[in-house]
Formats: sequence, structure tokens, C-alpha cells
Amino acid sequence: MAWFNSTSGRLCWVNIDQQQSTLINAKAIGSLLRTVKDDSEWEKVYESEMWDLPEDPCGLIPALRLSYHYLPPHLKRCFAYCSIFPKDYEFEEEEIILLWRAEGFLQPKAKSQAKGLGNQYFQDLVSRSFFQISSKDKSCFVMHDLMNDLAQLVAGEICCKLEEAKQPKFSHRSRYSSYVFNGQCHSVKKFGAFYGMTFLRTFLPLIPPHIHMAFGLTNVVLDDLLPRLRYLRVLSLCGYVIYDLPDFFENLKHLRYLNLSRTPITCLPDSLCTLYNLETLLLRNCSELNNLPSKIENLVNLHFLDIRGADSMEKMPSGFDQLIKLQTLSDFVVGEGDGHLIRELKNLSNLRGNFRLSGLENVNGQDAREAKLNEKLGIDVLELRWGAYLENNTRKKEVEERVLEFLCPQKKLKQLIIANYGGAKFSTWIGNPSFQNLSSLKLRNCKNCKSLPSVGRLPLLKDLSIFGFDQVQKIGVEFFGENELNPFASLEVLSFASLPNWKEWDSCEGDEKVLKFPNLRKLSIDACPQLLGRLPTHVSSLQILEIDGCRSLVVSISSFPTLCELSIRGCAELVDDRSSPAKEELASLSQHGLSLVGHRSITIRYCPQLHSLETEEAELQPDKISRFESLVIGGCDRLNRLPKFLHELTFLTVMEIYSCPGLVSFAENNLPPNLKKLHISVCTNLEYLVDEIEDNKSMSSTLCHLEDLEINRCGSLMSLSLKGHKNICNQLQRLQITHCSKLSCLFSNTMLPITLKHLKIDGCPELEYIAEEFEETACLESIQIESSGIKSLPRRLDKLFHIQEIQLRKCSNLVSFEESELLSTNLRAFSVNGCGNVGALPKCMVSITSLRHLCVFDCSTDISFPSKGFPANLTSLEISNAPKIYKSLVEWGLNRLTSLQHLVNGGGGCSNVVSFPEEGIGMMLPPSLTFIRLSYFENLEFMFSGGFQDLASLQELIIDNCPKLTSLPEKDMLLCLGVLHIFNCPLLKEECSSDKGREWSKISHIPCVQIGGKVVIPRQSA
Repeated sequence: MAWFNSTSGRLCWVNIDQQQSTLINAKAIGSLLRTVKDDSEWEKVYESEMWDLPEDPCGLIPALRLSYHYLPPHLKRCFAYCSIFPKDYEFEEEEIILLWRAEGFLQPKAKSQAKGLGNQYFQDLVSRSFFQISSKDKSCFVMHDLMNDLAQLVAGEICCKLEEAKQPKFSHRSRYSSYVFNGQCHSVKKFGAFYGMTFLRTFLPLIPPHIHMAFGLTNVVLDDLLPRLRYLRVLSLCGYVIYDLPDFFENLKHLRYLNLSRTPITCLPDSLCTLYNLETLLLRNCSELNNLPSKIENLVNLHFLDIRGADSMEKMPSGFDQLIKLQTLSDFVVGEGDGHLIRELKNLSNLRGNFRLSGLENVNGQDAREAKLNEKLGIDVLELRWGAYLENNTRKKEVEERVLEFLCPQKKLKQLIIANYGGAKFSTWIGNPSFQNLSSLKLRNCKNCKSLPSVGRLPLLKDLSIFGFDQVQKIGVEFFGENELNPFASLEVLSFASLPNWKEWDSCEGDEKVLKFPNLRKLSIDACPQLLGRLPTHVSSLQILEIDGCRSLVVSISSFPTLCELSIRGCAELVDDRSSPAKEELASLSQHGLSLVGHRSITIRYCPQLHSLETEEAELQPDKISRFESLVIGGCDRLNRLPKFLHELTFLTVMEIYSCPGLVSFAENNLPPNLKKLHISVCTNLEYLVDEIEDNKSMSSTLCHLEDLEINRCGSLMSLSLKGHKNICNQLQRLQITHCSKLSCLFSNTMLPITLKHLKIDGCPELEYIAEEFEETACLESIQIESSGIKSLPRRLDKLFHIQEIQLRKCSNLVSFEESELLSTNLRAFSVNGCGNVGALPKCMVSITSLRHLCVFDCSTDISFPSKGFPANLTSLEISNAPKIYKSLVEWGLNRLTSLQHLVNGGGGCSNVVSFPEEGIGMMLPPSLTFIRLSYFENLEFMFSGGFQDLASLQELIIDNCPKLTSLPEKDMLLCLGVLHIFNCPLLKEECSSDKGREWSKISHIPCVQIGGKVVIPRQSA
């Protein structure tokens, strides 16, 4: 590979063999050589002995190790620390910088420069390809797998991470650690390894982006483990269900970073204010948190405080004026009677980034003036918020106007939001063209303002949103700015919503010298019911137009020549001035002369007077038929037919029809020839898809290419096809029919399409058979049937070579299965639920080695399992009200299911069972179990601990409706347990009482315990 040295003007070569020539290696070497300034350094790289090193066992090649070798020491340290992140973990730049800062990796000459230095370090690693932008989220970064391996290699034992299904490599030398949320509550056993890490500095749980819920944390961590980790600098408990924190912070004097985000914590302990070294405090989305600690002024080194989403926060405590190092403060809430506290912002001259100031109804003008908001030169995004639920007659309009006047921000502001403002007019600084960097302005719920501010003169404004202005009746020249020749010169997105009294939009179109909205791409108007007349014309750049709930507005699409997307709902008229005059109500699209040529997608919704989509016969020439690909029609009560030329729309591939009760048939001739997806719902009078017309010669043996057909709540539908037309759906792959009460047959030839892969039938009581038999070439992969009318499955189940799932539910007339050999070697799930007359399962079940999930629920109490035994590779087994199957399972040996992870055992009819597992026969449970649910064992008295002794992976235990149960397995059997739920077990509930229950000591360490529907652990605040 060759690089040009711009300093010397020489072309230099580095040889990388073909095996090593991957993109990441090329990037790494290219990034390295870009930092080399003179020939001697280039020679050192070229002659380095690292090129001769063998490839690492992890697959690391010399090129990557060489790129790390030439990193400056400060970047080596920062990069190695990132080995605590798992592969594919997405992280934000700010997230990493805050961690580096807490660990002392940023050593600026001046403390205020630390964040800027962190940005520089981070971007240096990006430019050298150690980090790269995520392909999923452009605001995040990731490490390439090989870079992650490199980080682990150079970090050694200093950094460690606890990952699912991997043996942790913790040692007493470990300083920085992480572990990944895996969708489970975290039990005491998970944290055992941390007790040997006395000098740990980072304790960091990581939440994957797909996990949005919170998890329980064993109280052993809070009460015992964390107080032992006295050298912690980084502590995160983000995402855990924690209501209260014990007072352990006095033991953590070195702590610099504390993250309690996404916890339901209600208050913070006073000991938190003894953390004099704390620099970062994250309380994002702590929705139950009411207040910050009263002695917050003691946190003199605090740089970063984030309380976004802490919507229950009532007020800020006094003392913020002492936090002079604070650079990021997401919110400042002024409480009732505490308006003077806004003055404490005066000393916070280093604030930067995003800042929200709320509770402004509690502030007077002099307090606002003393906040010196205009001196906060680092604030880019500002939100000014008054109370949302104040009675209008209690508002002090003049006071609020003065407050807004004195909260004028610095001129380089980029985004401004004003919400719930109660003044009658806006301050003159809003819209002042001196705000040359302002690109986004949002004005929300300013109920008393009768006019909009003059914002048309803002030179770089790109996004303007006006919402909730009850008093505005007219928008005119004051909005654009008087004598402004080029208003809204940069505006790209304009939105109006909830202006109930807005009647007139005077766009000053008479002045030809004024060029308005030259760059507007999107215009949205919503819930402006009194807006009359027409929209501004000649908006030449408009691409997206959305109108909703403007019943008096006329929309002329000819004014927008570049329009690409049009969404109209509930307007008075939709016209094209180049065509015939508009009618009062939209009854037929052809009457308006609206051209659909060039559009790819058409959506027509909630046009109650629309009865036809037909055009004149003379306009049905092939060259005039639209080339659109998608058509959606919904909420058109009077629509009684679709166009006759529907079958000529050769480009149409997707159609959705819903809530059109006037439709009797979908098409009169053929279906569109290339239609692949058709969804029809709530068309109550639809009787058939294609109307059979006498002497129709256009009907062919290959009528369409339909692959996906879904029909829901069409109560008049009786069949999907016409008599004599076997192949109407000869390419169908997915068929779903739900709640069609008159459907009596699917296809008139009593056979399913051989291409069908997925079949779902639900709520069709007249349907007795889905087909007579399966064909040898059947492609079916899943069958889901929930229908009381079904009497039997088609014959020849043994022909379903591709079947993976069979699910039968509430088929009350189904009695038995065909005796032909079941089933495919691909079958993974078999479920029979609520089929009260089914007395036996297929005899060949034991031979289906591919079966992973088996469910038998609420069938005949006489239902039995074949005597040969159970499928050996089950991972999930659910049985209920099947005493014969339970007995067979116990006798056969439940522990023989060595892959079983999920067990649901409903004991209806098992009156002789007094222990689980059954002690008398020494019954053992499979060690692989992670989930157990026991229910309806009427005489169950105790849990046999011996049967639980090998369950090292059990994470969740649910017990319900066992009225005689009094005891649980011993505590040692439950150390891995993360969740315990107990319902309708009165004796066990009493024994598990935290006050006097004998079983309490067995469960007190479990992170999440519910008894009788009440959360017992974690304990909630009183």
C-alpha cells in the first residue's frame, strides 16, 4: 500500500499481505502515517520489527499493534480503558469523556479546559480509526471488533468485563470493570467476583439500546459490596429499580462520577453531599425524584449535572451560586416562593450546551435581570418554561412580559424554545436579526398572545414551530417583518398546530418585490379549524405538505410544483387550479381533475362523501394511468367500488383498504397483476375479492402475483376465491384471516396454495376445514389456528417437510390428529391450548428431535402423552390441567430433558402431589432451567430443596394458587434467583413476611420479589 508524504513529497510503500489487507488495517496504517511528519519517522514505521510479529491468537495483526504502539501515552491510556466496553457497544462522545475525566485521564493546565481536551482526545482516536461512527446511529460511535480485541490485549488484567456466557477474568489487579444488562434482574451470585477487587475504580453496568425497562438489584450490592469498594471513582446504578439509597457515600471519598439515571429513586441521601471530589452527577429520567440534596453547595467540584426527564422535580435547593465550576446544568427549576434563587445563576458563568429554565411563573422581573442570562456565552440551546397548568385568571401578564424581556440570552444562541408563556406580547429581542446563529425556534402554548413575533428577519432560521396560540386570529405582515424583502430566507420547516381561532393568513402576496419562503421544504398545519382561504402560493421549493383538521381551508396543489409528499385530512377543498373547478365536498377524485401522474404512493383517508375513484372512459388510456406503487384507502364510508381499471395498474404492488363498509367486492376483473401485498380490514359488506362477471375472458390461470394477504373483520366474506379459478393466489406466501364470521371455506378447490409459508386463522366459527389434505410440494412453515369451528387438520401432515410451528388454540371441535407420521425434522414448536376434546398427542412426538417448545394447556383432562417418552431436546415445556402427562413426565424423568430452560407446570388434577420436585422418588430438576412457574397444585405443601440443588442458572420463579404451600427451597438453592413472584398462596405469603416470616431469610437477597401483587423487594419509600 502507498502513501504520499506531503512534507517530503515522496511516495512511500508499506507492504501488507493479501490476508491482512482488510479495511480496518488499511485505515489504521493510513491514519498512523498521516501523523508522521518527517522522513526519519516514516523510516521507523517502515523498519519496525512489529511487521515481523506473528498474528495474535485473537486475530490481531501487526498493523493494528503498530498503530497502537505509535499512540501518544495519554491516548494509549484512554484507548485501553475502553476495553471495558463489549463488542458492538454504541457510545456517545460525551459519555466517554466524562468517564475519562473521572479516572483522571484528562490533565489540562486549567481545569476549565478538561471538556475541550476530552473532545480533542476523542477526535484524535476517531481520526486514527480506533473509534468509528456507528452505522446504526450516526450520533454514536463503536469500536471495530479487532480494535476491541486490541484494547483488551493492551489493558491486560487492569480492565475486565462480565459478559453473558463468558467466564470473567477478574483479579485483584483489576481496576476498571463493566457488565452488560442481559434482560434479567441481577442476583447476589452475579457480583461474587467483585468482592476480591478491593481497589476497583470503575463499577459500570451497561444497558444495550434495545433494553428500555429497569431491573432489580440485590440489596447485598447496596448494603455490603459498594461500601467495601472505597477507591471507586466511577459508580453507575443506571437502570436499576432503586427507590432509596443507603447512606454509604461517606465511604466513597474518591468518587468523581455517579450515574443514577433511569431509576425510580425518590430522594437522595444527605451523605451524597460529602462527595467533595464529585464532578459528574447524572439523574436523567429519574421521574420520581422530587428534590436535590439540601447541601448541594458542598459539591464544589461539580462540573456536570443532568436532570433531564426528572419531571417530578419541584425546585432547586439554595447553594447553586457556590458551584462555580459547573459547566453543564440541564435544568434549573424555580419553586413556588423561591423566585429569588434564580439570582444564583449569576455566578455560573461557565454554563454551556443545553439549558432549560422552568418554573418562571415564580419569578419577577428583577430576579430575572439578576440571573445575567445574557452573560452565559456558552449556552447554545435555551428553553424558557412557565407552568403548564396555571389558570389564566391567575396569570400576571405584565410580570411575565418583564421576565421574558430580562431573560434575553447571548446573541450566538442556536436554538430557542419558549413554552407556556402567559404574556400578551413577546419581547422585542425575539426575532431580532442580531441572533445570527439561531436556526430553530419553537413557541408552544402561549395562550394570551394575540400576534406572533416578527421572526421573518432571522437570517439563519431553518425550523419554526408555532403551537397552542389560542388568541391568534390573523397572521400577516408582522410575522414576516415590515419592509423585509426576503423574509424567512433560510426557513426549511414550518409547522402550525392548535391555533383554534386562526382565521386568516395574509401572506402579503400583492408585493411582488417580496420573496417569501424561498427554501421552504415542509409545511404542516394541524388543528386550525377556522383557517379560511388558501395557503401561500408560489412556494416553489415545497416538497412535503401536511394538512390535518383544517375544515375551512382550501388546498391548491398547483401552487407547489416540486411537491413530493401530500397528506390531506379534513380540509374543505382540494383543488388543482389547472383543471376543473372544485366541488364543495370531495366525492370523486375525477371531478377535481387531480393528476396522479408521477406519484409513487397515494393515501386517501376519512373522506366520508367519497363514493368513486373512477375517471372518464376517455382518460383510461394506458399512457395516462398512473405508475404509482402503493395505494391506501381508509375511512371512506360511502365508497362502494374501486376503479374498474384496477387490474391495469401494472406498477401497483401494495394496497391497504380499511373501514370502507360500502365495498362489496375488491375488484370486478382481475387483481392488479403485480400486486404483492393486500390488507383489507373492517369492510363489513365485503363478500368476495374478485367479482365474477359473466363471459369475462380476461380471467386467466395466473391471475396475480399476490404474496401477502391479510383480511380482518369482514363479516360478510364467505370465500377467498371464485368457483373454477384454482390459481387466484398461486404465489401466496402469507395468509392471515381473522374475525370473519361467515367465512366457510378458504379456496374453492379445497387446497392451499403450494407456495404458502405462513397460515393464521382466528375467529372464523363457520370454517370447519382449512383444506382436505396437504400436497407433497407444500412449503408451509407455520400454522396458527384459533377457531372453534375447525374439526380436523388436513390429511397428510407427513408431507409438511418445512413446517416449523403448529399452534392450535380454542379449537373446541378438534378431536384428534391424523395417525400419519408427524412431522418434519424442522418442527420447533407444537402448542395445543384450550382444545377441550383433544385426548391424545401424535404418537411420534418422541422422535421429533428438532422440537424445542411444547405446550399442552387446558385440553381434556384425559389427554395423555405417547408412552415412548418426551422429545429429548426441549428447551421449553408448558403443561397445565394435564395430570396424565405430568405423571408420565415424572415417571420418565424430568431431569432427562438436559436442555430444558423454561418450565411451566400447572397442577390441575394432580391432587396427590405434596412436594415439588417430588421428594418421595428423589425427583431432580434439569440443571439448565432458568425459569419455573408452578400453579394450581391444590395440595402442594413444600418445595423439595434436594431437587433444586443443581439449578445454578435459575433466574425466575413464579408460584401461584398453591393454597397449602408453606416453604421454599433453602437459600443456597436460590442464590442465582433474580425474580420471585408469589400469588394466591396465603400460607406462604405469611411465612415470607419481613417482620416474622420464617422464609424471609431465604428471599431477602433476591432483587425483585412480589407477593400477592405487592412489590416487597425493592422496598418503596413510605
